Order: sequence, then C-alpha cells, then structure tokens
Amino acid sequence: MRNILVTGGAGFIGFNLSKRLLEGGDHVIGLDNLNDYYDVNLKKDRLSILEEYDDFKFIKASLEDKEAVDKVFKENRIDIVVNLAAQAGVRYSLKNPYAYIESNIMGFMNILEACRHNEVKHLVYASSSSVYGSNIDMPFSVHDNVDHPVSLYAATKKSNELMAHTYSHLYGIPTTGLRFFTVYGPWGRPDMALFLFTKAILNDEPIKVFNHGKMERDFTYIDDIIEGVVRVMDNPPKANEDWDRLNPDPGTSYAPFKVYNIGNNKPVQLMEFIETIEKKLGKEAKKEFLPLQAGDVPKTYADVDDLINDVGFKPDTSIDKGIGKFVEWYKKYYNI
Repeated sequence: MRNILVTGGAGFIGFNLSKRLLEGGDHVIGLDNLNDYYDVNLKKDRLSILEEYDDFKFIKASLEDKEAVDKVFKENRIDIVVNLAAQAGVRYSLKNPYAYIESNIMGFMNILEACRHNEVKHLVYASSSSVYGSNIDMPFSVHDNVDHPVSLYAATKKSNELMAHTYSHLYGIPTTGLRFFTVYGPWGRPDMALFLFTKAILNDEPIKVFNHGKMERDFTYIDDIIEGVVRVMDNPPKANEDWDRLNPDPGTSYAPFKVYNIGNNKPVQLMEFIETIEKKLGKEAKKEFLPLQAGDVPKTYADVDDLINDVGFKPDTSIDKGIGKFVEWYKKYYNI
C-alpha cells in the first residue's frame, strides 16, 4: 500500500483523484485549508465522501504554513505527492495577486523542500494551460516556449515548473507537471463556466458570454483528467539522455523532469458549449455578450502526443456526455 499525499484534497480534482486512489487500495492523506474562495460546504461534502474510506486521512492546513507541511511529512512516510492545492482562477488574480504568491509560490516551495528532505519518489503537480499565454501556434505543445504569460496565475504556474526543474536538477527528485485544460464535470468548481451557466439558466438569470462568444476551450472531463494523473503517477520521469543543451526542449530535461498536457485535443466554441447546456437543461439561456477579459486567452488546444506516447492515454469524453453527467449531478445535489 502506497502513502500518497494529495494537497487540495477537498478540491474538485483532488477529491476525484483521492476517491480513485482509495478505490485502488492506496492510503491517501488529503491536505486542504478549506478556504472560502468558493462554497466551503461543497468542499465539506466532498470530504464526507472520502472520510467513508478507512484509508483516508484528512489534515486541515495551508501549504504556506511550512511547519504544518513539515509535520505531515514527518508523521507520515510519503511515497508520492500530488500537489493540486493552489489559489485558482485567472480573473481573481487581478483582484487579489498576493494570494497567488503565498499559495502557489511559497506553498509550492514548502512542498519541494519537504520532498527533498523526505525521499519522496515522485512529485506530480498541477500546472495549467494558461502558461501558454500569448502563444498562437496550435495545438499548444509542451515543447513550445512559454515565456509570455498574460495573467499572474499563469506566471505562478510557469514558476512552479521552473522551481520543480531546479529541484529535479539539484536533488534528483522526479517531478512531473500537468498542464490541465479547462476541467469540468460533477463536483466541479462553482466559479467555472459550466457551474455558473447552469445555475444562471435554471434561475432565469443572464449568463456572461465573454469575447462575444468567440472563445474556444479544450474542455476536458474530470474522469479523463484523473485517468491521466493516475497513469503519470506510476511513470516517474527519467533523465533524457538525448537532451540537447544547444537546442533545449522545454518539455523534458537532462534531469528527471517532465511536463504533460492533459486536454481533450478538441477545442469547442463557447456558443456550442452553451447550446449543449441548454439542450441538457431543456431551457434557453439569456445571454449578455461582453468583450474579452484581461488575462483571458481566446483559444486553448492541447497537443497530447507525449501523454499518448508515454502512458498510452488520450482524453476523449465528448461535451455532450460530460455536460450531461454534470447536469445530472447538479440537479441531484441541489434537489432540483
């Protein structure tokens, strides 16, 4: 039985990953500070499901609390760390930038130091498709340069990748960064488009359609994200002996470091996404068309060739199926 630390264990991805690992026979330690960025009751309801498993242990703490993080590693022999805790949200980073530095930079630093001093076998951590920033070459590849972020959130995620590489280089810690592409599904975050749109449509309220509906997103269903994470966890990176210092490849390294995209590899126009929600709800949305927001990008599109080649997996859940499952969960959860 492996001891796996999942930070952000009460979060959307953390909850689903923890449940999958527990069902597979692993011992999971879920760390979360249960902050109020969104409805704390949703986080507590997720936790109540995980706490039904004997092999789940919950610790309430923040990543930026170094003493608390060190205590978790001291009292538990951690084999693998999956760091999903972070201050999320592109637009919120314009309002409260310091929250991102504290959680995503200082917090990640504490995780790296704990991994260094406790012989962790593999650190897997959440990056984001937002690191591609101003890139327009599609699909986004992990082998592309990503030095032009357009939000502080994106900058912190790029920083995480650089910090992880440094620790892989200095201390030989295998680290894998996962660039998630617009994750959605049951138990999702209330600040994300699918949740916001569903709630508004059912309440006869207008939905905000940014970039006048011309946005495209590589929407990725939660089960596909989890399958990708689990496979990557079991495949710690090794040093790339063919890495060329004269032509450095950002997606791999001479150190045990790797980055993967986990996306559906099929961008969907925002209007098609909304139409699918309307179809599943049997109700038309009232739409308020707005310009592109600061920090947003018009399109995301994941190249997942490395994920396919290395772990044999390609996300493929359609939005019709995925949105249908979300709407079914939403109605049940809120007794609609």
